[in-house]
Order: sequence, then C-alpha cells, then structure tokens
Amino acid sequence: MTRFIRIIQQVNDDERGHVEVGVPSLVAGIGAVLLGIGAGGGGAVLAIIGGVVLGVALFAASLLRHRQIDYDVWTRLDKLETS
Repeated sequence: MTRFIRIIQQVNDDERGHVEVGVPSLVAGIGAVLLGIGAGGGGAVLAIIGGVVLGVALFAASLLRHRQIDYDVWTRLDKLETS
C-alpha cells in the first residue's frame, strides 16, 4: 500500500504532464466536432451547443493550465527569491 501511495505522490509531483489540462481539451475537441456537424447541415441548435461547449472548454483548459502548471512554477520561483 505504501508503494501505491508513493507512486500517486510521484505522479502528483511530476511535471511532465497533467490530466487536468487534458480533459478540458478533450471536451473542446468534442465541442469542435459538434460545431462542425451543426454547421455542416446538422442544425443550428447543434452548432450553437458545439460552439458553447468549445468556448467553455477552451477557457477551462487555459485556466487549469495556469493553475496547475504556471502557478506552481511561480510559487517555486518566489521561494527561491526569498531564501
């Protein structure tokens, strides 16, 4: 069990990639597909829904990227400057 906890902590501290950023990007991709289907003759409602999903998901991806990656980097830089 301690090995599992150590692996989870290592994945959490790892900076090679972050799932939190990937999920909104996937949702944005789905929204883009819906937008394309709606614009290609699938109906105006589908195009509107796809556009809204795409916009919200892109905003969420950007926000989560800032929170998950950029904020931690700046926090560590601030600690280096104050020590």
